[in-house]
Amino acid sequence: MNYGQIYYNDVANGVGCRTALFVSGCTHHCKGCFNEMTWDFNYGVPYTKEVEDEIIESLKPEYIAGLTILGGEPMEIVNQKEIRPLIERIKKDVPRATIWIYSGYLWEELTDPANTRCHGEDTDAILGMIDVLVDGEFVLDKKNLMLRFRGSENQRVIDVKESLAKGTVVLSKYNDKDTSRLV
Repeated sequence: MNYGQIYYNDVANGVGCRTALFVSGCTHHCKGCFNEMTWDFNYGVPYTKEVEDEIIESLKPEYIAGLTILGGEPMEIVNQKEIRPLIERIKKDVPRATIWIYSGYLWEELTDPANTRCHGEDTDAILGMIDVLVDGEFVLDKKNLMLRFRGSENQRVIDVKESLAKGTVVLSKYNDKDTSRLV
């Protein structure tokens, strides 16, 4: 897996001050994508053990709330192979860290074992360890700057733990609009 960049003090992609990992590779190719260069699976630099060590260290200060993984598309099957061990290590080394994933795939696609485009041997384990999934492709015609933590109205901010427990999508409290931008 390659990655395009890492932000070590990100406040835009999840609650609190976070580390954000932008992975490379995406087959959605959404019109108006803000990060089009990451569609290419070869974009950026290789994800290595040293990079993983840096990410883990970045999560240790108390003021860092957690890790957000976006891209590109973290839930492409090939990316899941690297994402799963990273999340497992975070759960072991920094268990208080929350984990958010942004995916163009819908919850229903990710949780459907018959959907081999995005559901593989690592998918259930990944979903079982994360806190929030922002799902759905970016749709330019539904772009709305008043939304929190998402770019278009079709996207959902999902409370993963509650959704797994109830067997249906449970929206996060962060699924609302950002009224702080109103003047």
